[in-house]
Amino acid sequence: MENRNKQLTAVLFVVALALAPIIQAAPQPDGGPSSLAANDRISANSEATPEVENRPVITIYSTGNVTRGKTGSFVLKMSPVMLGGMYVNFSLSGTAIAGVDYVQPLSPANIGPSGYGVILIQTLADPRGSVIRQAYSVVVKLDPGLGSGLGYALGIPSSATMWIKP
Repeated sequence: MENRNKQLTAVLFVVALALAPIIQAAPQPDGGPSSLAANDRISANSEATPEVENRPVITIYSTGNVTRGKTGSFVLKMSPVMLGGMYVNFSLSGTAIAGVDYVQPLSPANIGPSGYGVILIQTLADPRGSVIRQAYSVVVKLDPGLGSGLGYALGIPSSATMWIKP
């Protein structure tokens, strides 16, 4: 039942991300709605050339912190959507240790034809014991795509953090 709750949370998050551009949801200092085109969110790591403008822009979001023994997730969003989807490379960092605090997910991650993908982080029981009750971070950073218009551009945010709570 708990796994179904995590899946439901991830699905609802993906639906919310899908609906945000339709209702033009974006935080604004004056409180008014606005919408940015996908190519307006290209990070400084990408070149501003016609090749980049033809590539899909990939962003990543954390679904929130996770308790040990549970599964957390990161949601990938591709805009505009490429027919057939795409694979996106990523790297992991943070204070949590792969194999000790969580099961290392494999890169690349798949973004499906819907324009969304999920990176699941399965946390492990704390081998340090109950003496050290500390939260550990998992940071997923998207790696740049291929050049020559065949890959993808990194959007903002291009990294996200999740905390593994005791």
